[in-house]
Amino acid sequence: MAGAHCRGSPKTNGCRGESDTPFLQIGETKYGKPVLDRMLTYETPMAEALKIALISFSATMRSNLAVGLPVDIATIRSGVSDLELIHPIEVDDEYYSELKNRWSNALRAAAAAIPLPQYASQPEQELRS
Repeated sequence: MAGAHCRGSPKTNGCRGESDTPFLQIGETKYGKPVLDRMLTYETPMAEALKIALISFSATMRSNLAVGLPVDIATIRSGVSDLELIHPIEVDDEYYSELKNRWSNALRAAAAAIPLPQYASQPEQELRS
């Protein structure tokens, strides 16, 4: 991921920022992208963006067994040619383990806090159309 969106080939057309897509996602894009779409903006601080990226990775890994750790994280700021951070996320990474557990718990709590649909009389009953 990066704070840019590529149109066409990055070698020929370059990458440029877009107001609706403040990131470039490389690799598997189906599972973690909704997290990025809902949470990242151009105003998101780098540390928060890194956390959101890790949540996105977690969502992808949870839904696609072909994707897994280790993951190498690198950050670079716009207009700078040097990487700001390079960090490997390994299977035993304590922060990542805590993040994915908290995210799963937060999603369950958020879903539980939303009222049931009016047309669903009992959550245990099979819904019929």
